[in-house]
Amino acid sequence: MPAKSKAQQKAAGAALSAKRGETDKEDLQGASRDMYDSMTEDQLEDFASSDRKGKPEHVK
Repeated sequence: MPAKSKAQQKAAGAALSAKRGETDKEDLQGASRDMYDSMTEDQLEDFASSDRKGKPEHVK
């Protein structure tokens, strides 16, 4: 499932980085911390790799 907004994609990228051990889990905040805890690495990769073109910054 692709990300629905740029903000969601950025949060998934941050969570993916922590999941891979590239950044510290303690640095995550808000949605990225929730994504880290609830999603697999494959799911995060799917969200983070979606195309940004035409996506809104935030979705309500």
